[in-house]
Amino acid sequence: MGKIDTSGWKEFKLGYIMVGNKKQGHGLFEIVNSVAYHGKDVTETDSDDGINYITRSKFNNGLKARVVRLDKFKVNPAGTISFGAENADFFYQTEPYITGNKMYYIDTTALSERACRFLKSILEATFTANYSFSDGMIPARIYDECIKLPATPDGAPDWSYMESYMANLESKVAESLTLLQAAKDAEKKKVDTREWGEFRVGELFDIHPTKAYKCTNAELLDNGETHVVVNSAYNNGVGGLSTLKPTEQGNMITFSDTVDANTIFYQDKPFIGYPHVQGLYPIGIFRKNWTELSLKYFATVFRQKALSIGFDYGNKFRRDIAVKLYIFLPVDKTGQPDWWYMEEYMRKVEEKAKNVLNHFEKDRNGV
Repeated sequence: MGKIDTSGWKEFKLGYIMVGNKKQGHGLFEIVNSVAYHGKDVTETDSDDGINYITRSKFNNGLKARVVRLDKFKVNPAGTISFGAENADFFYQTEPYITGNKMYYIDTTALSERACRFLKSILEATFTANYSFSDGMIPARIYDECIKLPATPDGAPDWSYMESYMANLESKVAESLTLLQAAKDAEKKKVDTREWGEFRVGELFDIHPTKAYKCTNAELLDNGETHVVVNSAYNNGVGGLSTLKPTEQGNMITFSDTVDANTIFYQDKPFIGYPHVQGLYPIGIFRKNWTELSLKYFATVFRQKALSIGFDYGNKFRRDIAVKLYIFLPVDKTGQPDWWYMEEYMRKVEEKAKNVLNHFEKDRNGV
């Protein structure tokens, strides 16, 4: 896939809004004010019967939490693109959802998912350049804005082209991921398991809760610069940004004791902890040996070990269980952890991953 040719694209008015019973604007999509539900209005749940609660977050597709579904909720339809007033982050929502304050959606239910994801990229490219936090990206301000899209010979948006483009892009991504997995598998085959030793996690790390602020999520997640690591298996566990100071120094491993082992992540930057987010703090004679790469290596084998046991919402991955796990690590001739090997292994894996991603980026169109 070469550089995309936009010479045949046309400008289209984005949308329209409804003012009472009157339609204002003549664009492609209706832009809708979503009913706002505040933190006090919702209750988090692990149930499959819950509903997604979308807020003005840049992370995790805007998902703040899964909450108990109430009859009083005015639910937004699946297949729409949500956005908030204070940033140009657009998210395609595959499930019905409710939202927090100052949230809106573009009614794209008539389009396919692939066409919507193409459109999402165009929206972000268009509005990120034109709107900032202080501008207030509300429907009344943006419905009459123009976006540039592929067009058919008769001048209509070419949704078929967009669908095909995204299908090809997905295929390219899948190919790159296959190459990446092959690179990782090739490295695994080089490991001599005869030179591995077994170590109890509790001998290497003290595990205890990360330091958290006693405040509401609205006060905590106020779009600053400090990462907030929450009980999530997405985005490396980062659930948002805060203006508050970090409570943890970074260069450590975290996980949530409320769900399964998919929340095990290495945190490279200083961050703010969160209730039920546990930290692994090196102890013992090896506490000064851990580096970024060796911690990443340990996080990988730690996660694989925990996932093999099968923790879930009912059988939570608690810290009292974690400290008792035994992990195989490469050892040197003295039987001590082979720090050099772990670092070299991760360095090679990251280098190959970077090469694969660079290869993909060169072929990717600049949507």
